Amino acid sequence: MLSPTPLSLFCALILCLPLVVIVTITSPTTTIHGGSEHDPVSDFALAAKTHQRFSVKPSPLPPADDKSLLPAASRVNSRTPPGLPKKIAFLFLTVSPLPFAPLWELYFNKTPKNLFNVYVHANPTYPYKTPFSGVFAHRVIPSKPALRYTPTLISAARRLLAHALLHDRSNHMFALLSASCIPIHSFNFTYETLTQSEKSFIEILNNEIGSYDRWAARGPDVMLPEVKLEDFRIGSQFWSLTRQHARVIVSDEKIWAKFNQPCLVWDTCYPEENYFPTLIHMRDPRNVVPCTLTHVDWNGSSNGHPRMYAASEVGPQLIVRLRNDKPRYDDAGINGSDPTLMRWRDPFLFARKFSPDSIRPLMSIASDLIFKD
Repeated sequence: MLSPTPLSLFCALILCLPLVVIVTITSPTTTIHGGSEHDPVSDFALAAKTHQRFSVKPSPLPPADDKSLLPAASRVNSRTPPGLPKKIAFLFLTVSPLPFAPLWELYFNKTPKNLFNVYVHANPTYPYKTPFSGVFAHRVIPSKPALRYTPTLISAARRLLAHALLHDRSNHMFALLSASCIPIHSFNFTYETLTQSEKSFIEILNNEIGSYDRWAARGPDVMLPEVKLEDFRIGSQFWSLTRQHARVIVSDEKIWAKFNQPCLVWDTCYPEENYFPTLIHMRDPRNVVPCTLTHVDWNGSSNGHPRMYAASEVGPQLIVRLRNDKPRYDDAGINGSDPTLMRWRDPFLFARKFSPDSIRPLMSIASDLIFKD
């Protein structure tokens, strides 16, 4: 028997190479790093790493730590790709399960999947008995605890924005929502309202009662010199931002360094209601509609929380009344805002807070009322 020569071995290796290349390209990447079967963060990693067959260059996973994640997101293109549908990124910030998931499922049910993305920041210390499912499956980003009276709620929102920016260039508007939020219009109505706007919807209020106490909650001079009292603003933590403003937030270091400090007086410490309106006011006040599109009722509020609607209150009359209410705008277009806003009447698209047991009456009127405009 003849011994193989170097030349024959080389030829055999060349003949095998095409097979190796084909196997490498057509095998989808499904490995996840760490985590149990019901780990929501691992679910998001699985969705991000899985790519279509023959994909030559899969999208890399976003960095796990904020110090790498935010700079990476700040470098994305500020414009959505031409020729492709604009998408809305729905950002759910929750510290518990989502009691209105069935309502949101119905909301997204007949919607083309190329018009929206869903992202969830979930408290990793909460004992979730079942994983997020349906439209929320594999959509939980790597999350950290988010606590009231601390800047961690700001961090959570910034984290959601960063993941949404890195995940899909078609994300055009970014709507922040809580577990107690519900839609009060159809998806089509919401989509047209947001994608036709070139401005962000974020409540930016000046000269509010208690502004100084909030500004000085970390100490009388801590916010200086970067954030002067006259630049300090108050507003709802729930907003709908353009891609450009999403990049402004994830890129910010100077203003964030001031808000990312512990408060000395906790009962005047609501960083999530101050950081976003203050930053956008200081950076780009002309490209905002200074109102929130998430309805909330502060009459009868308790311990800093707005009124929560009980299941017995939920019905057609409540939804119609929420729709007919007018958002509150910045006072007379102060400091760069457009004074014509006082004549505008933007529609509320979402509402909060609803008790978890409201899901039954909400589902009973969803198809015939909530999702009909």
